[in-house]
Amino acid sequence: MEYIWFILIGLVAGWLAGMLVKGGGFGVIGDIIVGILGALLGGFIFGSLGISAGGGLLGSVIVATIGAVVLIFLLRLIKRA
Repeated sequence: MEYIWFILIGLVAGWLAGMLVKGGGFGVIGDIIVGILGALLGGFIFGSLGISAGGGLLGSVIVATIGAVVLIFLLRLIKRA
């Protein structure tokens, strides 16, 4: 059951990141992948800085979305180079 929540949070985070960073999303599968990788990246960033976004669903979505935005920004920098 945890994997289903992880995928759903990844989908929401990927979609939100696509909306926040202009240029649209990556499709459903792409948004899930970006969201999941963003969740991992966001967890690493927040953990390294010692910041807590709180527990629960909302905190998870916030961390994953911030991580996904950073990931999209990095992917676009690499694509431009």
